[in-house]
Amino acid sequence: MSTKSKPCKAANPENSALERCLGVLKSAKNDSEQFAALLLVTKCVQASNLDDETRHKIFDSVGFSFLNRLLFSKSSLDGCPEYLLRSLGLTLLACFCTDPSLANHPQVLNKIPILNETISALSQQEIKNESSMVEDAYQCLMGIMAAAGGITHLVSGGTVSSLCQAYLNHSPGWENALKILINLLNSMPEKSWKKSRRELQLLLIKLSEEFNKHEDSNKFYLAEILPVFLPPTPILTETSWGKDCLKHLCAGLFKVLRNRLIVSQRDPALKLGACLSQGYGSSWLLIENRDERGRFLCLLISLACVEIRMALEDPNPLSSRHVIVTACYSLVEMGIQECAKEEEPPMLKEKQKLHLLQVIQEACGAVMYYLQQVVWEKHEDPFVLACVRLLGVWLAEETDCLKQEVIQLLPFLVHYMRTLFQLGAACRAQPKEVSEVALLCSNWGAVWPGDAIRFLLPAMCHLSAEEAPRRILISEGVPSLLCDYFRHQWEVFTSKDDMSPETRSEAELSMQSCCGVFLNLVVTEATLVGQESYFRTLLKLLVDSLPILLPNEGHMTLVANMSTLGLMISRLLANTPVLQEEKTKDFFEAAIQFLSHSHVASSDPDTGKLHIVLREEYSNAWADMSELWFLGVQAFSACLPLLSWLPPLVLESGWLHSLLSLLGQVSPESVDLEVVTVLQALFMELARSNVSCRELIQQQGGLEKANVYGMAALEQCLSEIH
Repeated sequence: MSTKSKPCKAANPENSALERCLGVLKSAKNDSEQFAALLLVTKCVQASNLDDETRHKIFDSVGFSFLNRLLFSKSSLDGCPEYLLRSLGLTLLACFCTDPSLANHPQVLNKIPILNETISALSQQEIKNESSMVEDAYQCLMGIMAAAGGITHLVSGGTVSSLCQAYLNHSPGWENALKILINLLNSMPEKSWKKSRRELQLLLIKLSEEFNKHEDSNKFYLAEILPVFLPPTPILTETSWGKDCLKHLCAGLFKVLRNRLIVSQRDPALKLGACLSQGYGSSWLLIENRDERGRFLCLLISLACVEIRMALEDPNPLSSRHVIVTACYSLVEMGIQECAKEEEPPMLKEKQKLHLLQVIQEACGAVMYYLQQVVWEKHEDPFVLACVRLLGVWLAEETDCLKQEVIQLLPFLVHYMRTLFQLGAACRAQPKEVSEVALLCSNWGAVWPGDAIRFLLPAMCHLSAEEAPRRILISEGVPSLLCDYFRHQWEVFTSKDDMSPETRSEAELSMQSCCGVFLNLVVTEATLVGQESYFRTLLKLLVDSLPILLPNEGHMTLVANMSTLGLMISRLLANTPVLQEEKTKDFFEAAIQFLSHSHVASSDPDTGKLHIVLREEYSNAWADMSELWFLGVQAFSACLPLLSWLPPLVLESGWLHSLLSLLGQVSPESVDLEVVTVLQALFMELARSNVSCRELIQQQGGLEKANVYGMAALEQCLSEIH
């Protein structure tokens, strides 16, 4: 057998010719002989499919020294066109680049500039005469792109700009330019835009115009690839050229979706709309006519809802449709948020809102039906998390519809939240290198969400306020789970690791929502607070955390949530060891600082009188925290008779003195009745609980102020004590 194989290989005329050419190349005594031999080699290279061994033989014979001279020489051989040397060099380079071990060789990578120049030079005579040069250049780029680290080198080397230019000029091979661009942008979108913003901008303008203009199958191809070319948010809505692109995309999508489409045509259009919705909400809908814009939004959301129902109500849902259904979820989420808006003039008419709410409800009903069928083995399926996310968005706005179905699904949702949180915790507990391997081996890919809780927290804020779902949340152990979750989010929020601002912001919002759920439980289930140990654990966490959080600016709403929740629990756990610790005073000092710094005196520019106003940092967040401030003052007042050391702390802080001074300075009519009511309760508790506080109130004209502000109960209290 072996004796037959050798002559067989030798009998291959292409291999024999190549071997002879390589022999001539090695024995060449000057450039002319070497060039002649090289011409023969390139003929063989083009005529045969080379294996890696043969390719390396050519590489060893030619070497990069002579190849560099071919590519960068400014002269030409007598009687030959001047582009011939470079063409020859590119053919050899393309041969080398088909081997990954050669494609990322430093001597190949330093040829990226000449490859860029070749593909983007439309008008050069050599390209008109020799299109194979461009083909070879694209083959080189594709070879480099496929090699380890090749994409990084291409993006850093400016290839994105040259590819854009090739498409914009419709240079030879521009179709290849688009294919390579898609790969580069998919892999390194932000760096590509940072390095080649101007060229990518011009390309996106052209692509969006073509998408709007085309009326053939190209329109659907463009719809499929356009998401890759969208820049990082919020560039499109912040620039005039970006808004022009959005207008073209809107108009093009509207034209597409108004027609009867087959699946392969409808899917790319819905995915493009979903991609824009994920980045921009509804602000990308820049159709100038408001009625047209409303109709387009209704059409887009209605089609998405139909797609969801068709996919999920099938007895055997197809996993092949998960990608498009997830895209539709983004569109429905935008629809939910748009229906909840109260803007003037509204994008949607009332009739349109009612229609959308109905179709969205039906789609969410399909999502709940699907989740009821989910087997436990699918807990790590990212599609299930996408379903839960959409359901969370809907339930955050609407808990009255499909109430029975929601209640039936709650145990599953709680189990799902707990499972993902525990999986995430187990992963985080591993050493970093082990954790990274676990992530890559899981169904999540490189990202482990582990945070279905975050998506459902706003819904739980509503559900925990209602008797029936609250009973289920408690019986399924949600308060204990949220206590652990709150601790984890606090660790994320205060971590010194290099985390993104988005991650910290998400942690902050999650903690605020957790506080909302716990406040509902504290108000409606007061006996539970004394019975369950997790409330003591939570109070300890709040006591330790608030003094750390307060000095940091820009977190007033979280401060309001944590201080108010801590005070509400404290009034029910006043006798527990948690409130006997030294750190407790630090918590109450922080709470006093938050409550006492809210209002100041300010001169009215018209009358010159002093009016009570909010401090700027409070004013900016007052819409989100005003109820918490009032509830916090009430809870603080309730704590005064329960903690003997608390009234002296108020005196020491100067809060009581500054409050009385403020009321004496400002015009009484400038103080809201609600503020008067909570301050009256505070003064009364201070006066009853502590002699020194009572004396200070009286010394600063407490009786007169009570009379002026209509604090009849305080006036009577002071008179009785006196």
